[in-house]
Amino acid sequence: MKIALMDSGIGLLAAAAALRALRPDVDLVLSSNPASMPWGPRTPEEVTELALGCARAAAAHRPDALIVACNTASVHALAALRAELEPALPVIGTVPAIKPAAALGGPVAIWATPATTGSAYQRGLIHDFAGTAAVTEVACPGLADAVEHGDEAAIEAAVAAAAARTPAGTAAVVLGCTHYELVADRIRAAVAPSALPSLTLHGSADPVAAQALRRVLDPTREGTATLTVLHAGTPATLPPTALAYPQALPLTAPMA
Repeated sequence: MKIALMDSGIGLLAAAAALRALRPDVDLVLSSNPASMPWGPRTPEEVTELALGCARAAAAHRPDALIVACNTASVHALAALRAELEPALPVIGTVPAIKPAAALGGPVAIWATPATTGSAYQRGLIHDFAGTAAVTEVACPGLADAVEHGDEAAIEAAVAAAAARTPAGTAAVVLGCTHYELVADRIRAAVAPSALPSLTLHGSADPVAAQALRRVLDPTREGTATLTVLHAGTPATLPPTALAYPQALPLTAPMA
């Protein structure tokens, strides 16, 4: 089985690691365009063009499914990607895990990029899935870029600033950008002092990986745990900053 993932940068690592946990034999194609980051401030048309470029490069490797491992791309480009690639290639988008977070009943904070925070898309998800839970949208300027570049000082500053804007008593934090899942432990540590003792973090990697495996056209096809990395369609390797995150480990380890 071969599954492709696309993102602006290394935010796709979390979903890729989740896939390897579920299917250790899966062949992975990681298609991104880090030179074009950040995508958040770009127009929907620009995001769609960039996403299509990454998706087409991945599709050339004939995967069984494509994960759009990027919230911004899912907001602006998912319809265009599906129109071009489906039904031959199932396309799975990434949606913030608002529904399971709200189902716990306590106050919810959604950490997302400034472009996503307050957007009609996110407000629609809150309206449809938050129920009666109190929801606070928390913009996290600079956090995705800091994670991408492994800038420890910038990560610490961005997380601290967002934590300060997260209301005391928050019961659940929704990680509304795939990059944030790579620093989930730091986010938890920053929010926990003012949160409920039962604070939970909700990422999208695990449910997206499970959905991709459900959508593949031939689930019996076996893989050999290969890893293909593409930057703007050109063969590449995982950057050193990616290797600093634990989610990269199962991608580079040989299959047992």
